[in-house]
Amino acid sequence: MAIFFRAGLQPRSLVAAGFVAAVFLAAPVAHTAPLSFEQAQLLAEQRSAALAARQATADGAQQARVAAGQLPDPKLAVGVENFPISGPERFGWNRESMTMRRVGVMQDVPNAAKRAAQRDAAGAKAERERAMLEAERLAVRREAALAWLNLHFAERKLAAFAILEQQNQLLQDTLAARVAAGATTPADALTARQEVLDLADRRDELQAGVEQARAQLRRWTGEQPDLTTASETPLLRPDLARLLDGLDRHAELLAFNPMLAMARADVDEAVATRRGDWGWEVAYGNRARAFGDMVSFQLTFELPVSKATRQEPVIAARQKEVERLQAEREDALRRIRADVDGQVAELQRLQRVQQRQRSVALPLAQERAQVALTSYQSGRADLGAVLVARKNAVEAQLRDLDLQARVLAQQARLAYLIAE
Repeated sequence: MAIFFRAGLQPRSLVAAGFVAAVFLAAPVAHTAPLSFEQAQLLAEQRSAALAARQATADGAQQARVAAGQLPDPKLAVGVENFPISGPERFGWNRESMTMRRVGVMQDVPNAAKRAAQRDAAGAKAERERAMLEAERLAVRREAALAWLNLHFAERKLAAFAILEQQNQLLQDTLAARVAAGATTPADALTARQEVLDLADRRDELQAGVEQARAQLRRWTGEQPDLTTASETPLLRPDLARLLDGLDRHAELLAFNPMLAMARADVDEAVATRRGDWGWEVAYGNRARAFGDMVSFQLTFELPVSKATRQEPVIAARQKEVERLQAEREDALRRIRADVDGQVAELQRLQRVQQRQRSVALPLAQERAQVALTSYQSGRADLGAVLVARKNAVEAQLRDLDLQARVLAQQARLAYLIAE
């Protein structure tokens, strides 16, 4: 598997293994420790039921390869031949020379081309299941990454909003004295009280976002009541050039080549039926002592006498299956290329918007908040203007965090598309 980005937090196998051991052996400690980006993905792979199901299917397909192309089990034939039921020797075991107790072994032998095609089909099926396992692993890592980023930025938004609440509380603490001193009006006090209610509603909204994101991350990492994310934000930089050049290794396309190999093996097996199978039989016949025992041997051959109505239609049908898979793969590749181009364009748009937000909108909102506060302190503006300016500054900061989350989420979606 290849993930085309360079992360600021590089995974270290010893640290990751230690973390997993801590989860299972020291659960109380793991519940309180912040979860890093890499740890979330590792836990998601460890705990994914869908991935376990795919792994079982892949293992089963690998085991089935052993039996493919083997000769069928031999057959044991036991019976009585030429037992008289009429005439002077009727119902006698020892009177008729042709009467015998017979035991034989029969073996059907499919032709070599058919057995080779069966082995190829089993090998292709195992490859298909491994490809689907890899696609599932990419999907698990992508979803775990998105869930971690969602919780991480939800927590950061709540922390940024807490600063506004602290500033508002400081203002509330001094407001009564300012009203008493005539520095502000009772109307401003009412405005401040209304602001407290508005902030409480906004905080509840952000807190609900944190809880929802935490629940989604628990789905991938397991039940951890106090689940929080580490403070470090990963720096994802997908290699877009390599991504666009390697779309034939897209997770959705991984299974097509093995499926085509399976279909071609089915064609080869159908073609092999033109030749027919054969078989052999060895038998031992026990007769009365006066006549002596007998041994017989015979070969059987399948005769494809009507290829035009039996073998050829099957061959044609299986060739059409190959054509269907080729067309579906081409259609999927075109759709994926268009989708990836759209995702890259969306990523570039988000990056431009984020750059403007950070370089222009956010500093402007902070400056307006400071100007409003200075004007209020000098008596040239009312308290409402200060509260609005502060709220706008915080909302600009929240929008910056939201844009950063959307950029990283888009990069994560692109980073987990291609496998090797």
